[in-house]
Amino acid sequence: MLKTAPPLTGVRVLDLTRVLAGPYCSMILSDYGADTIKVESLVGDDTRAWGPPFAPNTIDKPGIRKESTYFLGINRNKRSISVDFKHSEGLKIIKKLAKDSDVLIENFIPGKLEKLGLGYDDLKIDNPGLIYTSITGYGPTGPNCEDAGYDVIIEAEAGLMHITGTKEAPVKVGVAITDITTGLYAHGAIMAALIARGKTGVGQKIDVSLLESQVSALANIAHAYLIGGVEPERLGTEHASIVPYQSFPTKDGQIVIGAGNDNQFLKFCEAIGRPDFAKDHMYASNQLRVKNRGSLIPKINDVLLKRSTNDWLKILKPTGLPCGPVNNISQTFSHPQVLHRTMVQEVEHPTAGRIKLVGIPVKYSLTKPTIRMPPPLLGQHTEDILKELNYSITEIDELKVANVVK
Repeated sequence: MLKTAPPLTGVRVLDLTRVLAGPYCSMILSDYGADTIKVESLVGDDTRAWGPPFAPNTIDKPGIRKESTYFLGINRNKRSISVDFKHSEGLKIIKKLAKDSDVLIENFIPGKLEKLGLGYDDLKIDNPGLIYTSITGYGPTGPNCEDAGYDVIIEAEAGLMHITGTKEAPVKVGVAITDITTGLYAHGAIMAALIARGKTGVGQKIDVSLLESQVSALANIAHAYLIGGVEPERLGTEHASIVPYQSFPTKDGQIVIGAGNDNQFLKFCEAIGRPDFAKDHMYASNQLRVKNRGSLIPKINDVLLKRSTNDWLKILKPTGLPCGPVNNISQTFSHPQVLHRTMVQEVEHPTAGRIKLVGIPVKYSLTKPTIRMPPPLLGQHTEDILKELNYSITEIDELKVANVVK
């Protein structure tokens, strides 16, 4: 019988990152089976304090703090060691961990780890197979390389905010999408580097930046400008090149319609009882609908306002037309398809009790990713990890007294 351990079982990841892009990347690798050691300062990842909301605390003991839901959402399947690696003894711990790791991920300002002797050129001497991944705001070189990288700043600077929102004002995306995109790019790059190492026998350094990730994610908007010379404008939920492809008000809420071609537009018009829209020469093709959206959209609005969202869904869904309600988060996590695809899972946390986490979005037929461990407490695995590095109990106690580890 074939063994079905997760695909990255046996891969060791040393995670020196904080906040979102790096931890999101390492969480994906962890879900895929990697043994991820999350290195935290003595006060912990910044996001542990990012709240409210916080998870409830089921343990009534002094010094047990509540964990933020932000931290809990992106740090499952990891072990935590709390160490001051600015201390010489702490630095030794990190170097020992790096020597035995397949992947290292960090998101410090360029040059900071090199000053501590933890740069790629330093660590590859003892571990030539190391895949060293640096996540930065703007990249390791160039005029802005030392600027701090924050999602909302990059959203603005890399054009995303300019194209998001209404004509009256730009808005940021509802989640830190630039951080998430960067984490996704980084995880894919690491996976490819692991395959490359299997062929060459050596690791390499990977640079991933928020700026470059977001510029790349501009997708068709970028090429409308680069190739077509078009400076895009904000259109709310509308699409620059497809009509109708947006949200519409109904009697009791909002519905999103996506008529991606002329046949779908015809089906839509017939379903809402206005086949004349499709026969009108002004709307006979997508190109004409884009040109004449100013007259078409108000006509569609007038029709859709006459019924509820659910009424329209019952009418439109059977036609095969892409459509859906604008759900709030509660509705999203009670969606029957979301539940069917196990996108809500529960784990037992040492202080918060039983908590719900977002499930793993990628399903494998054989080597299935799993949520094996809850997000760790700060330094929860410090002793275990140090013992794996052959530190004695006495040495570990001395490190604690000296405030090197926690």
